Amino acid sequence: MVYRDTVTKTLTIRDEVYDKLLMIKRENESFSDLFLRLSEEQDTMRLLEQLRGTVDINDTEQLMAEVRTRRAEKRHDNS
Repeated sequence: MVYRDTVTKTLTIRDEVYDKLLMIKRENESFSDLFLRLSEEQDTMRLLEQLRGTVDINDTEQLMAEVRTRRAEKRHDNS
């Protein structure tokens, strides 16, 4: 995959988060591709289950509202 406008960013994550990401990362898939795939995941609950324990979720309804809002914005931007 060719990346345009690639920017290098440093992310700090806990070891257990990194280990979980490695478990769901596909062979020959970059972390950028993994994050893109996860961010485009249609089944939000499946995504949350895969990432369970990697983030603290105090307000599930608020989180789901944010996910729906961002998806709507993304769909609008792609129109």
